[in-house]
Amino acid sequence: MRRRRVPLLPLAAATLLLLLSPAPPTASAPVATTDTVTPATPLAGNRTLVSAGRGKFVLGFFSPDPDDPERTYLGIWFNNIPSRTVVWVANRGSPLLGSVSDAALHILANGSLAIVDTTTNDAMAVWSTPPPPATTTTTSSSNATAQLMENGNLVLRVPGSGVVWQSFDYPTDTLLPGMKLGIDYHTGLDRHMTSWLSTGDPSQGEYTFRLDPRGSPELFLYRWSSRIYGSGPWNGFQFSGVPNLKSSSLLSFRFVSDPGHEAYYTYDLDSDTVLTRFVLNASGQIQRLMWIDMTQSWSLFWSYPLDECDGYRACGPYGVCSVERSPICGCAPGFDPRFPAEWALRDGSGGCRRRTELNCTGGDGFAALANMKLPESANATVDMSLGLDECRQACLKTCACRAYASANVSSPGGIGCFMWTGDLLDMRQFGSNGGQNLFLRLAASDLPLGSSAEAHSRTARLVEIIVPSAVGLLLLLVGLYFCVRKVKKRRKGVVPLPLRRNADNTPFGRRNQIAASSDAQDDSLHNGQQGNNKDCDVPSFDVEKIQAATGNFSIHNKIGQGGFGPVYMGKFDDGQDIAVKRLSRRSTQGLREFKNEVKLIAKLQHRNLVRLLGCCIDGYERMLVYEYMHNRSLNTFLFSKTSATVSTLNDEERQSMLCWEKRFNIINGIARGILYLHQDSVLRIIHRDLKASNILLDKDMNPKISDFGVARIFGTDQTAGYTKKVVGTYGYMSPEYAMDGVFSTKSDVFSFGVLVLEIVSGKKNRGFYHTELDLNLLRYAWRLWKDGESLEFMDQSIADTSNAAEVLKCIQIGLLCVQEQPKRRPPMSAVTTMLASEYPTLPEPCEPAFSTGRSRDDDDDEEHEDTAAKAYRSDSASSWTVTVVEGR
Repeated sequence: MRRRRVPLLPLAAATLLLLLSPAPPTASAPVATTDTVTPATPLAGNRTLVSAGRGKFVLGFFSPDPDDPERTYLGIWFNNIPSRTVVWVANRGSPLLGSVSDAALHILANGSLAIVDTTTNDAMAVWSTPPPPATTTTTSSSNATAQLMENGNLVLRVPGSGVVWQSFDYPTDTLLPGMKLGIDYHTGLDRHMTSWLSTGDPSQGEYTFRLDPRGSPELFLYRWSSRIYGSGPWNGFQFSGVPNLKSSSLLSFRFVSDPGHEAYYTYDLDSDTVLTRFVLNASGQIQRLMWIDMTQSWSLFWSYPLDECDGYRACGPYGVCSVERSPICGCAPGFDPRFPAEWALRDGSGGCRRRTELNCTGGDGFAALANMKLPESANATVDMSLGLDECRQACLKTCACRAYASANVSSPGGIGCFMWTGDLLDMRQFGSNGGQNLFLRLAASDLPLGSSAEAHSRTARLVEIIVPSAVGLLLLLVGLYFCVRKVKKRRKGVVPLPLRRNADNTPFGRRNQIAASSDAQDDSLHNGQQGNNKDCDVPSFDVEKIQAATGNFSIHNKIGQGGFGPVYMGKFDDGQDIAVKRLSRRSTQGLREFKNEVKLIAKLQHRNLVRLLGCCIDGYERMLVYEYMHNRSLNTFLFSKTSATVSTLNDEERQSMLCWEKRFNIINGIARGILYLHQDSVLRIIHRDLKASNILLDKDMNPKISDFGVARIFGTDQTAGYTKKVVGTYGYMSPEYAMDGVFSTKSDVFSFGVLVLEIVSGKKNRGFYHTELDLNLLRYAWRLWKDGESLEFMDQSIADTSNAAEVLKCIQIGLLCVQEQPKRRPPMSAVTTMLASEYPTLPEPCEPAFSTGRSRDDDDDEEHEDTAAKAYRSDSASSWTVTVVEGR
């Protein structure tokens, strides 16, 4: 609890304490004292308290912003790690306006703990704790002590009254093992987390994470006063909306709900040597971080909100969100969209409405929904005395009951009963891992087959009537089918006249059918000729609609050419801008890559991945329809200064569009996207072709990763895979992949490192060569870093807008990612942590791979150049080309 400018009581006693206070040591020689503050031994200036035992925590005064050292706070941070990580701040809303040496922590004569500005003459406190209970005597208060515990808790004790105040009751942005997040019903104490305003300002930020005690208590994330994420109710095992929150041999999670006492969430750490923290950062992310000694940095264990379905009430009442489908919103069984027009535009926030009203007098039943995040629990009731069958009967007897579920799934068969008596909100469905069964009440006519005894009986009666008639009709249809098939065989070889034509007047869908019959893709396309849009796992579009949107694939609408084929921009009738990738007959990719991209990206939902709107399969045509990226690809701005997109811009305008702040945001966005692919998505993906041309930029210059045609899925074994067919682009491929066909998540890390160095330098790795030093781009960056001249590596066009510390950090991270040995490259979880940390301590990188220089004479010696290199050189005019190499 904070207090602003409170008079010290009594004034004479406070003045005496100030006079008796030892002189604070100088800033150059901080002194570690004991773990306790007493009225006779206050904590002053640069002195600190260190917890007894292993000395895991430190209490002291600090200034979080090096640019503003005149704002001083009292805080607790981890001891013995190089980067100061503050876990609690006392006076976050009322900093002491002065240097650290001007501050002191006292125990007042009334037993309160207070922060005092020693330079003032009016003896005023900047912050203080509430006074002890009125029953406390003056003698007891004069013997009060404040002790920093080994778990990071600052405890104030008064003899005869015990603990009268503790920092664990007032979390800031961090929850440590043993801390409680919840409500004490007796005292009204609400223990909640609030983010820092920024990395250099610990005052209260935009985001709060707290418990809502109504119904079955549930945790919610707020931005100001608006909810943006809900955890789902606790089901005895975990919060139903947080599948990653599972107890292990290292961490154990508990949720206590005692209506007469308190409700809270907490966790315990079963190791004294491991450091972990649960933090709400200034960006609104709830993160679990673990300290990694090898990298000397905090590694992201998991974070929420994770995807679009984590958005609060993303699909409205009775809507079910799932990232495994597109669009992500669907209606629960027995329900239809409330606003079909908005639903068609992928806005499901209006939710769904029931097809048939419930009949409370009988006939209703239940549909079982598996792997569900349970609905918002404010309108739910809990009865732990009922089993699941009894819960079903109780719900049927209550007309207002809309659904039920087991309240505790930790026991076989489940115990306890959740019942919802209002609209079902904030539901989502997970894959095979996560959630639990939810039983949704429906009218008899809307019940799926087998959902209830009544429905089964009605179905049986219908079968008795329909089957005899259906058998005769089926025999008739079978005979007709064979007749039609026989007629078609007789007509085989007769090609009907096409109804549509391309811009060059060739039959649409039959272009180059004869001339390209020897093409490598011809067989695969011919085999798939009878395919249709049912092969898509995403919404399908008619080919006529795509033709109309792109001006019949007009050359004026062509915006690119890749290994897949040409890319066109277009606009649907509703005004939506789209980009269409059309599979070329001579593409180096084929039907396999087409299906791979559809199946992968349809299941991926992330702000830094390009969104697939749908596909089209019609005859020989294979097309993918994406959201349109107004600023094209990253290489357009980074390298192609003469491209159509930027040719009309002068240097100043170009620099403003790709200033250092934009570049740093792009690096962070790419890293978050790769981390999602490697760790957080439903399907774990290795992209295998990360490069500047596959990073697309929206109208706000936010990056989105594209082109998943050659991506691979990996399971629990994330170490490595092997392929005889190496696909990718030279300059971005890791050495173990290019030479031996061995790929892993570290292959993408290598490509990311190359991208980072290209973004910082504004130079392309492939083709860069420093003639004087005989160095390629990676080794040039390494040489400058070793010589302490890394800022020379930066693109000089952004020198005036750059942040030197961020530039140096990015260069070092890039060099860490392109190390030759995969095991030395950091995982993307560590990379995102390094990028997010303001002053990280980074490990020393080793010399990068592919770092040998190249003689100028080598360019002229093509006799010894391998076939793959020649193939790349022939395609180097287009950075979209996918190079195919045979692994050795």
